[in-house]
Amino acid sequence: MSSTQKEIGLLIQDLREERGMTQTELARELKTTQSAVARMEKGEQNFSTEMLSKISTALRKNIFQLTRSVNFKIEGGRKLSGSVTVNASKNGAVVLLCASLLNKSTTTLHNMPRIEEVHRLIEVLESIGVTVSWNGTTVTITPPKKFELKKLDQEAAQKTRSIIMFIGPLLHHLKTFSLPQSGGCKIGSRTVRPHFYALENLGVHIETTSDKYKISHKGLKADQEIIMYETGDTATENALMAAAGIPGTTVIKYAAANYMVQDLCYFLETIGVHIEGIGTSTLVVHGRDGINEPAVYTVTEDPTDAMFFLTAAIITKSAITIKRAPIEFLEKELLVLSKMGFKYTRSDVYLSHNGHTKLVDITTKSSHLNAPLDKIHALPYPGLNMDNLPFFAAIATQAEGTSLIHDWSYEKRVIYYTELDKLGADTTLVDTHRIFINGPTKLKPAELVCPPALRPATILFIGMLGAKGTSLLRNVYSINRGYEDLATKLNKLGAKVTLQK
Repeated sequence: MSSTQKEIGLLIQDLREERGMTQTELARELKTTQSAVARMEKGEQNFSTEMLSKISTALRKNIFQLTRSVNFKIEGGRKLSGSVTVNASKNGAVVLLCASLLNKSTTTLHNMPRIEEVHRLIEVLESIGVTVSWNGTTVTITPPKKFELKKLDQEAAQKTRSIIMFIGPLLHHLKTFSLPQSGGCKIGSRTVRPHFYALENLGVHIETTSDKYKISHKGLKADQEIIMYETGDTATENALMAAAGIPGTTVIKYAAANYMVQDLCYFLETIGVHIEGIGTSTLVVHGRDGINEPAVYTVTEDPTDAMFFLTAAIITKSAITIKRAPIEFLEKELLVLSKMGFKYTRSDVYLSHNGHTKLVDITTKSSHLNAPLDKIHALPYPGLNMDNLPFFAAIATQAEGTSLIHDWSYEKRVIYYTELDKLGADTTLVDTHRIFINGPTKLKPAELVCPPALRPATILFIGMLGAKGTSLLRNVYSINRGYEDLATKLNKLGAKVTLQK
């Protein structure tokens, strides 16, 4: 047995006993046998990332984070083949968990991804009195009669930037409360002022201290017009959730129209909040007081998950089929790629379970790529997605010529792209927003520590898939924040990714 397996096994045993569970009870939660749990605890069984995620959910502790030794060993240079299904949206899932706080009745969310960001938010919800239960990929959320904000799990809250989206829904339950300043990815400065400017139109006062936000109001204002200071996804979502619980009409101008915002709008309509202009930059919200509607909704598919596998296919020069890709949130990316020489086919459009999001199956082909004639940069939807831009840094390493990536929206995130040099890339950092990448280069294996930022971490992972030889990516928690069981999915496509200490 490996020392990693033994360490994880002992940790599982300690956490199980701490929760007062027997091996049989844990086995029932994991849908396995008592003898299998016994082998796990003795370190006699290999752990997939999928199983570690299930154990984390059952024991309500993050195994990945607690061990601090979960790394990916990648045998790179292998061709991929077969098909993979796009996972549920991380960003949609987290905002819907926040939006469930608007509802005094039970909310049931299907297709919930078992990712670390979701686990952290659920820990926060439970700490303030919300009852949350898992059944497969379905989460049921039942609010308390009174929210206990003084008992909020500070440690979990500080690990996710999504905590700021509790402001909008909690305004309808509390006139004064505090939230810790958000954490999550370390990708440079991201201002929260657009949230505050939007909410102040509704009568909300927010004071920022060194470590928390103090929120108060003397009554929320109806029939207001909000001009968004910045067309940001989370700021728009906060404004939407605040407006949803105010009887009257709120007009939100220069709103974001990205996939997670649309997912939120469709969910709000299931609890009786009528919204005009979904998918546009002007949203008209007809709010309701005292929302109390048993709600059932299915989280839609994640375009950044689809983009991960598109990039993996390009880097490994493989032909794979990516099923259930949300095409309207990938069209710009596919257009840029096609102009670079990328070849693919796609199926006819069909609808997601929410009845709105358009999906297709994309089949990639091995392609010769050329650097684009113009810079690659992101824009608010319907532009190229901000979260998909880093993938083009990895792609550019395999494109003939010099590509310019302009990551204007995040301070210093582009600096993480230079880590690709350790895999054999040829980059030139222009400033904290721009980088030149010369290609094609032959990628080589390396041992690297995962950056504390989700997207830069994933492009190193992808680069290692294309580097012939053995690579080690250490401390993969940041990847598990946003992607569910990538190693298992990749292995089913022919990659060789194992857990390693």
